[in-house]
Amino acid sequence: MKISVIGAGNVGATCADVVARGGYANEVVLLDIKEGISEGKALDIWQTAPIGYYSTRLTGVTNDYAATAGSNITIITSGVPRKPGMSRDDLIGTNAGIVKSVTENVVKYSPDTIIIVVSNPLDVMTYCAYLTSGFNPQKVMGMAGILDTARYRAFLATELNISPKEIQAVLMGGHGDTMVPLPRYTTVAGIPVTELVPADRLNAIVDRTTNGGAELVKLMGTSAWYAPGAAAAQMAESIAKNERRVFPCCVWLQGEYGLQDIFLGVPVILGQNGVEKIIELDLNADEKGLLTKSAEAVKTVMGVLDGMKLFG
Repeated sequence: MKISVIGAGNVGATCADVVARGGYANEVVLLDIKEGISEGKALDIWQTAPIGYYSTRLTGVTNDYAATAGSNITIITSGVPRKPGMSRDDLIGTNAGIVKSVTENVVKYSPDTIIIVVSNPLDVMTYCAYLTSGFNPQKVMGMAGILDTARYRAFLATELNISPKEIQAVLMGGHGDTMVPLPRYTTVAGIPVTELVPADRLNAIVDRTTNGGAELVKLMGTSAWYAPGAAAAQMAESIAKNERRVFPCCVWLQGEYGLQDIFLGVPVILGQNGVEKIIELDLNADEKGLLTKSAEAVKTVMGVLDGMKLFG
């Protein structure tokens, strides 16, 4: 099993580290455009192998996609963060160019790979990778829901003073302030969370989850990397080991939930073929309304990419 991580920034390096420690890949390739960065980080991670007691080999390369040839899974973290004075459209244009170029190179050397996109804006960058690759949509997906759900579960664990292992939850929609946490599908060791957390506290936790990324940027002056990197690695693990775990992922919808031609976060089964199945939940009217609102916001952003005419 060979896994390549494109982009050796904080998220990419963290992802490569978590994948290596998982022991399910024989080889991890970390690639970046900055000379020496990926080589240094890969070497640093490899030197933890005797301590972490794993055998996964790590290789760092500078813009050498030939080194990624034959990758079973490719995780794309490349892109720039939004800077002061940069509009949303500017960010989409810049990162779409990056993701398009990366995907072209990935497909050239690994035509059978499964692509996991982490670059932002997440939903539209996944769409960009899909259009560029020409792959079956079950082989192109975005990481968002696992991260958002992890934040939600972590906040609930803090509120209840229990292990986060006991909490199961589903979160849907776009990656941003229109995401749709679903308290009705949230349980604590099988107990509905609504029986354990008062409505006002639960609403506050949902709001905090929705603004989870912004909270971290405010604290650190930059976006998160530990949780996003680990979330992408968890997706890769389910695919690599054919675990068929159920995760919320950004995937291509063709009629599911009444939505068409859109990349949006919904629960899926992840296995050796990528997205093995999209799970359709029986949403109530309020939940459907929130999901539709989120889809409309994502469609607007996808429309910006379409308007750039990057794909003929």
